[in-house]
Amino acid sequence: MVWFVGVDVGGTFTDFYAFDAERGLEHVFKTPSTPADPADAILNGLDALCQAAAIERETITRFAHGTTVATNALLQRKGAPVALITTEGFRDLLEIGRQIRPKLYDFKADNPPPLVPRENRFEIKERIGSRGEVVEPLDDANTGTVLDAVKRSGAEACAIGFLFAFLNPDHERRVGEALRAALPGVFVSLSSSVQPEFREFERLSTTVLNAYLQPIVAKYMERLKAGLQPRAPNAAIGINQSSGGLMSIERAGAFPVRTALSGPAAGAVGAVHTAALAGRPNIITLDMGGTSADVCLIRDGEAGIGYDQKIADFPVRLAMVDINTVGAGGGSIAWFDRDGLMKVGPISAGAVPGPACYGKGGTEPTVSDANLVLGRLSPAGLLGGEMALDRQAAQTAFEPAAAQLEFSIEKTAHGVLGIVVSNMVRAIRAISVERGHDPREFSLMAFGGAGPLHAIDVARALDMREVIVPATPGILCAQGLVVSDLKEDFVVSVRIVAGAAGMVESAGHVATLLSDAETWFAEEDVAPDRQDLRLSFDMRYVGQNYELNVPLDGIADAKSVEAGLDCEDLKQRFFSAHEMNYGYFNPDDAVEIVNFRLTARGRLPRPQQPHIEATRRAPEAVGSRAVYFDSDTAVDAVLYDRAQLLPGQEITGPAVIDQLDSTTLVYPGDTARVDGANNLIIELADAS
Repeated sequence: MVWFVGVDVGGTFTDFYAFDAERGLEHVFKTPSTPADPADAILNGLDALCQAAAIERETITRFAHGTTVATNALLQRKGAPVALITTEGFRDLLEIGRQIRPKLYDFKADNPPPLVPRENRFEIKERIGSRGEVVEPLDDANTGTVLDAVKRSGAEACAIGFLFAFLNPDHERRVGEALRAALPGVFVSLSSSVQPEFREFERLSTTVLNAYLQPIVAKYMERLKAGLQPRAPNAAIGINQSSGGLMSIERAGAFPVRTALSGPAAGAVGAVHTAALAGRPNIITLDMGGTSADVCLIRDGEAGIGYDQKIADFPVRLAMVDINTVGAGGGSIAWFDRDGLMKVGPISAGAVPGPACYGKGGTEPTVSDANLVLGRLSPAGLLGGEMALDRQAAQTAFEPAAAQLEFSIEKTAHGVLGIVVSNMVRAIRAISVERGHDPREFSLMAFGGAGPLHAIDVARALDMREVIVPATPGILCAQGLVVSDLKEDFVVSVRIVAGAAGMVESAGHVATLLSDAETWFAEEDVAPDRQDLRLSFDMRYVGQNYELNVPLDGIADAKSVEAGLDCEDLKQRFFSAHEMNYGYFNPDDAVEIVNFRLTARGRLPRPQQPHIEATRRAPEAVGSRAVYFDSDTAVDAVLYDRAQLLPGQEITGPAVIDQLDSTTLVYPGDTARVDGANNLIIELADAS
């Protein structure tokens, strides 16, 4: 036996997915999260998983983890005390920023205060020029004075960000070495290591975030590694990155900002894998958990990658899966604003106390309470009945809101679900319609514990024709961790006009990236037949302020670029991308490259799920119950156990399909079919 284990920590549950690579067996497990220390749920849950699935600890060879430690520390402002060393004259850059208001029409809204108080920001005499030349040498005496000031500040971590360090990191590295020698207990983040790109504010912001998170995440990783060693002594531990690939636990401790979207990115990877099994290369994902809903557009089997994100309202410049998140989860609370209108989320009941129906002290109405009131969730409870739900408590929670609206409890619950669906529809429009994609050309893949409950409503609102529900929707993020590869992103930031001379210089920069990738492959012991390279350029018209990422997807091997670049082909790729994003392009304007990017992947062995032949046997119902679908009148819905459904079987709604990790609604007239990979393919009856 050879077991792969993926663990995803969510706001409400910690999910486990285990796969036996030799026998093709899988096992799923959920346990409540432990917000005070996420490692407790992971380690105790792994013990319970091994016992339930009879897994011998020595047979676990891979352990992959999607973490929310960095995200929660940023959201709750619970990072470590941090100092900043920067170029003389740039002490206040964190506050000056881009001079852009966070909300265009709200003159009172302000950006969050910097994570480094002004008294802990120190300037150093040095200057690198715009071509990487040394304008002012590093002043060693001044450096010693600054290091003394860092020591007196009491900072546990220090960010070092100098002007144009992405072109010449020598000064940053020298100060970093001196700081580590003088203060060995202080964590150090260099902007030239965290993200060596132009745009000094975004680079500095990302570096400060990394330093702010380092002590918290590094200590967490140490505790996790120590706890896993006796539980999975032969396991290679991988931590998921926001870009959708694994890195070592040591690298995660050094670059924790890369884990800020760790869990949602794993869901996108799992969705890509599942979509391939279902033969659907174009999907839009709906990952709805207990606290939020994440949506992502996947085209031609590839999830989009973005480089400019905000996390907890702080700018981050890193490669991340292009995910749009809204505060719409099962625990999202319904409340009334000052205008008397009902809102749902982003405030969540979380794991503790949780929705009222959990019976843990929650009293406010939530999305999960609404689903229970309407019969959509089973009164028998979650996790196969192990977690009981209190329908009376859910109804009691809705009584004040229903009285204020002068509605029945059921109509009020419908209203709550309608609002949360609208929030998710807007999030999907932002990544599809607003970027030139027609959602009707995509299938909607619903996962997370609550995704399949709301997928049909979301799909109908977008006029989508098909909904896909994976075999284990509530565990898909954990499953995505098991099918993830090792990944590293490299970048060279330099401005080059696209022309004959520029192409020669560009080939040299590509060669530098390839050399860096070869070094990384050697460090990670990735065999040549498991190496994969993806090259892309950030390009824009000369004079534009923002660039578009242009992949060289027609080049099978990035090494072929070393021989030269086809300038006209490159420009045509840029024109196509510009037209897709902005609706036009001008072939006569000068084009420039501002970043060269190379993504290196070390492909890991993936679980191969056997294809199961279709059966002609009709599915067996396990009961029925009254369910409110889209009116104030309940209908009798047939109940099915997902574990008993076989490929080839079809179900016509109204129906409810229950399983350990989620619940799927099949509306009246809609048809759900089980495919050869055990996915549910739901066809909407009234789709145009």
